[in-house]
Amino acid sequence: MRITRRAAFALTVPLLAAPVAAPPAAHAAPGGEPVGGPRMGERGLVVNPAQGVKGPPKVAAGSFIVADAGTGQVLAAKDPHGHYLPASALKMLTAVALIPKLDPNATVRPTQETCDVEGSKVGMSPKLTYRVSDLFHALLMVSGNDAALALAQAAGGVRPTLDLMNAEARRLQAYDTLAGSPNGLDKDLGLTVRTQHTSAYDLALIMRQGLKMPRLREYAGKNHHRWIAPPTKAERKKGKKIGGYPIYSHIRLLPGQRYAYEGFIGGKNGFTLAAGQTFVGAAERDGRTIIVALMRGENLWPDTTKLLDWGFAAAGKVDPVGRLVDPVPPRTEKKEDDGLLPGTDLLADDASGRNWLPAAGAFGGAAVVAGGLFALLRRRGRDEEARVPAQSRPPSAFGAEAGQHPQDAADETRS
Repeated sequence: MRITRRAAFALTVPLLAAPVAAPPAAHAAPGGEPVGGPRMGERGLVVNPAQGVKGPPKVAAGSFIVADAGTGQVLAAKDPHGHYLPASALKMLTAVALIPKLDPNATVRPTQETCDVEGSKVGMSPKLTYRVSDLFHALLMVSGNDAALALAQAAGGVRPTLDLMNAEARRLQAYDTLAGSPNGLDKDLGLTVRTQHTSAYDLALIMRQGLKMPRLREYAGKNHHRWIAPPTKAERKKGKKIGGYPIYSHIRLLPGQRYAYEGFIGGKNGFTLAAGQTFVGAAERDGRTIIVALMRGENLWPDTTKLLDWGFAAAGKVDPVGRLVDPVPPRTEKKEDDGLLPGTDLLADDASGRNWLPAAGAFGGAAVVAGGLFALLRRRGRDEEARVPAQSRPPSAFGAEAGQHPQDAADETRS
């Protein structure tokens, strides 16, 4: 049985809803020591030199971490617990938190507000319904901010989704992380590093957890996927009621992409003017998996490639400078049945669905206020992902590409 969720989905800043619980201060576990060991509290480059192994490459980033996913050893880092704006790299947490909760075959009909979100979009229509599994593809492949909001609809609304994301971060001991949006947008929503942040260390923890989830690996590691859309005029003449186009991953390290990296599993990148370039991803070679996370970057794909290369060369040879805390038992992924989250039934006011509200009371009142602010928010600076045209789908269906380097924007016409 498939369930369609449709809600009046308002884009809000956290202050319009119930307050977001902040994590422990100063990137420390409740006991006081930095998570992962004392050296994880250092701000500069953290590495133990080893004979015959060159030091980590110089990269243009405010923070990074290179870790062995199998052993949890942190091989090198720079300001690993520093708080930074996450941009669309936050969508990795969205996926880790929601994949176990949502039936992949459930369907969602987006509101117009969901379709009109700022920044990168896969292209959605309130006239169509979308499978949850397709939304996860769009979330991780093309950084769809509209897909993120539609997934939040399926999970009961923005407030319940943020609660889930922040609870999952605490469960993973990702205490540097505070999600204020399900898609990583920041200034468009009035968010700053005080109200939404993560760290390279936390992104590595989240990625390590995601590697245990078969569906996430499928979504994040896919190069292209078919996306439904309203039929074109030519398709309507042929009697087709639903059209579509292929979408292609923004992750340039996947096979066939410009920076294709041997053994790359998947990841998530992001970019806003406020956050700079952000990324977390993993690659596997000869039975070893290396995770790289990078914050406030400037030269994403070349720098990520250099860090991955160094990680594989240094693993087993350098003494670790810290460790990723042990992963937690993965939550059971939602089976393909009729269920979304318990208690997320929606109440309808009219047949159009425009007045439907989530049952979550705290968010319901805020949605009314935020609806009046939506037009104002849309006029704010559009920071999310530098926009590029697309050959494979209508330009209106593609917003921006998260984390694209300016050189890529100049050289490439396909998102």
